[in-house]
Amino acid sequence: MPDVNLCDLFDQSFKGRRDAIALEFAGQEYTFGEIDSRSNRLARLFQAKGLCSGDRLCVYLVNSVHMIDAYLACLKLGVIFVPVNILYRDREITHILSDAAPAALITDAAVATELPVWNPADLETEAATMPDERPAVCLDGDAPASIIYTSGTTGTSKGAVLTHNNFAANAVNLLACWQISAADRFLLALPLFHVHALGNGLHCWLISGCRMRLLERFEHQTAAEVFLDFRPTLFFGVPTMYVRMLAWEQATAHTVGGFMRLFVSGSAALPAQVFDEFRELFGHTILERYGMSETIMNISNPYAGERRAGTIGFALPGISVRLLNYEFQPVAEGETGELYLKGPNIFAGYWGRPEATALAYVDGYFKTGDLATRSADGYYTLTGRKSDLIISGGFNIYPREIEEFLEEQDEIAEAAVAAVADRMRGEVPVAWIVVTAESAKTFDPAAIEARCREKLASFKIPREFITVEKLPRNAMGKIQKHLLPGRK
Repeated sequence: MPDVNLCDLFDQSFKGRRDAIALEFAGQEYTFGEIDSRSNRLARLFQAKGLCSGDRLCVYLVNSVHMIDAYLACLKLGVIFVPVNILYRDREITHILSDAAPAALITDAAVATELPVWNPADLETEAATMPDERPAVCLDGDAPASIIYTSGTTGTSKGAVLTHNNFAANAVNLLACWQISAADRFLLALPLFHVHALGNGLHCWLISGCRMRLLERFEHQTAAEVFLDFRPTLFFGVPTMYVRMLAWEQATAHTVGGFMRLFVSGSAALPAQVFDEFRELFGHTILERYGMSETIMNISNPYAGERRAGTIGFALPGISVRLLNYEFQPVAEGETGELYLKGPNIFAGYWGRPEATALAYVDGYFKTGDLATRSADGYYTLTGRKSDLIISGGFNIYPREIEEFLEEQDEIAEAAVAAVADRMRGEVPVAWIVVTAESAKTFDPAAIEARCREKLASFKIPREFITVEKLPRNAMGKIQKHLLPGRK
């Protein structure tokens, strides 16, 4: 008998709560039975189109029922689901399509590719004629479920392969540790292309059997109205969302706080000031946790116990954590070290990159690149990153990718991109530029910004282009970004 896979866990809802309302989206309701049937038919259609276990399918869509259908159909057929950030543009999309080598792309956008492109509405129409029975596919827990692309320091994205077991271990941990149950009403406004919504949101929803309202996106102008209408008990957000919610009227915040059970924050550090102000306004202490694309969830503040401002809490069950210095030796309490992780949540490796996979581990532990301290009573606090990673509004940005694009421009001799603190998004990228001699008098930052908007996702566009005579370097020629003028 094969190992238990995600579909077996979802059957607790698909079969056990078949007639219960599962999902609300765009004014429509769907039962768990309908969600199961829709994805069964789509899986049959994929099969008829020649897809089989191990094939990759890229999906470039905003949040929708179509995206959920596609994900579940892939899981049921053993096809590897590859979500693409909807903010990505041709340059970034082309890299992922080339690297993952998918059989097809599902999108309703205009994307330049030689791959078969399937429109989601057309798929829904075709799938309606297919049998309702789930395909008979034998999958074990180590089968790849998804490839999540995460930016690399070289400027090219690497695909993190997450298995059924990775996702299942993560979801079971969160259900137990955050006490998620069928009684919850779950509001999900995070993008499904991100592991936060996909790996945490969809799986916790489907296994617990709770009722979920999915939003296409979080819109701060209407968010209060949505909360008051749906009356959720559970919400997963990023710090930017919570900053926006601090602008709500006190009466609204008090009402929302009255029916909410748990607010969770992740994907970027939550400022302690926001943590305190939110507790004062809503009467709720946000639960902050720590995860990443390669590992899903690792560390969390407790549901029952002190949720300490500025910390990420304790290791989740089954996950081992080491804090090591540059000589790979454990650091003392209160000292900074790099976080190393081991557990059933850790990814299977980088797609097609055995060398990068091997370099990501030391003694069986995954190197996160994140720096942290541990208090005497066990709380972990992130203190920085070994790499230059910028986290802006929950999105990971590696400066090298932007720097390489800027240095492709004729007017630019050198470029350095670094994070600058921002209250709304946590951090934003700013570019320091050395202009070529030929362009010294004619350099136009607005023109460079316009080119960035054509080729890069919106969250990667530098918020400012600062011209300098030279970039600060050490004796080895390495740029010292902490010495960039005006950077704090």
